[in-house]
Amino acid sequence: MTLRDQGVTLAFTGASGAQYGLRLLACLLAAERPVQLLISDPARVVIGLETDEQLPGRNREAARYLAERFGAREGQLQVLGQSEWTAACASGSGAPRRMVICPCTTGTLAALAAGTSNNLIERSADVILKERGELILVPREMPFSTIHLENMLRLSRAGATIMPPSPGFYHHPERIEDLVDFVVARILDHLEIPQDLMPRWGEPRG
Repeated sequence: MTLRDQGVTLAFTGASGAQYGLRLLACLLAAERPVQLLISDPARVVIGLETDEQLPGRNREAARYLAERFGAREGQLQVLGQSEWTAACASGSGAPRRMVICPCTTGTLAALAAGTSNNLIERSADVILKERGELILVPREMPFSTIHLENMLRLSRAGATIMPPSPGFYHHPERIEDLVDFVVARILDHLEIPQDLMPRWGEPRG
């Protein structure tokens, strides 16, 4: 299973909704996908505010903590810093062909729409777009301004998939986790990674 063909680059930025990103990480690891995880400094703050997780400050220690937390196999998870320009996800010839930014700040949307590539998250997303891979953006904001919408339109035209975390309610959610799983299941469906979090419309519930 190669990183380029089967791996996923996953980025956490500082938008609210850390639970979505952490749940997605757990599911990707459970599906035995190699993951290159990029965490911005604001994302670390938000994770501490919104969850009970306290990520170590050093990337290697954070990778060890998350691997143990979610049962990853050795070497399956990498946590990368924002200036690690030699990482595979920064290279058109080595990057995984799938990337998800979850949650995605509107500032990150603006940077991607402008193609600035000022850090590893932005560069990795730029690589996915130029290589015609799959880029999924999960912007957590409301209401969207005209600027936000124009940036999303520009990115959609460039090939990105825009997936605001807007859970449905037809599955009769009873817990917050049910709402999170709805969104994560849709992301996994778009990545074509099997999931049993949520049946697709019309499928029987297990």
